[in-house]
Amino acid sequence: MHIAIAGNIGCGKTTLTKMLAKRYGWEARFEPVDVNPYLEDFYKDMARWSFNLQIYFLNKRFKDVVEISKATDRTIIQDRTIFEDARIFAPNLHEQGYMSDRDFENYTDLFDLMMSLVGLPDLMIYIRSTIPNLIAQISKRGREYEQSIRIDYLKGLNDRYEEWIKSYPGKLLIVDGDTLKFESNIADFQRITEQIDAMLYGLFPEE
Repeated sequence: MHIAIAGNIGCGKTTLTKMLAKRYGWEARFEPVDVNPYLEDFYKDMARWSFNLQIYFLNKRFKDVVEISKATDRTIIQDRTIFEDARIFAPNLHEQGYMSDRDFENYTDLFDLMMSLVGLPDLMIYIRSTIPNLIAQISKRGREYEQSIRIDYLKGLNDRYEEWIKSYPGKLLIVDGDTLKFESNIADFQRITEQIDAMLYGLFPEE
């Protein structure tokens, strides 16, 4: 089974992935942030490095999706999805002038080819969060390369997340990242797991 967690930078994807993996005994897959050789350069010069960064993410994420599709004997929960790269981040960079038409068309063609080979996750969990909450979380975790992220860049991402999630065709659970403090509040985390249980196993799962 494939569970995926989506959401903007700083919304709590990694935290929720770890908590759900521990709660259910699922295998966790995390996005390759700290080892990404382009990320620091990207935040310094987004126009120069946007295409390189997105291709790197797309390659890593596609490898994960292919491996997950073959893992039929276990449940894997994934921190960020291949859909976000192509439907959120790359279009946002293109719209804001950080990725050229040529690079964006090349990237989109590659993504479409990849997606013809894989299916949707069994459950997509989207953490919805407002810009003030995202900024607070980004500041709190203190990654140096993230401190230069522009607010208009975050807002552009948020707008695209909301547009994408409206038409997402698969099984979807939306978590309010502003009000559900799942990291520190056991009751809030339990509300999420109860919804997951209902969506994956039904209200009255077999013993």
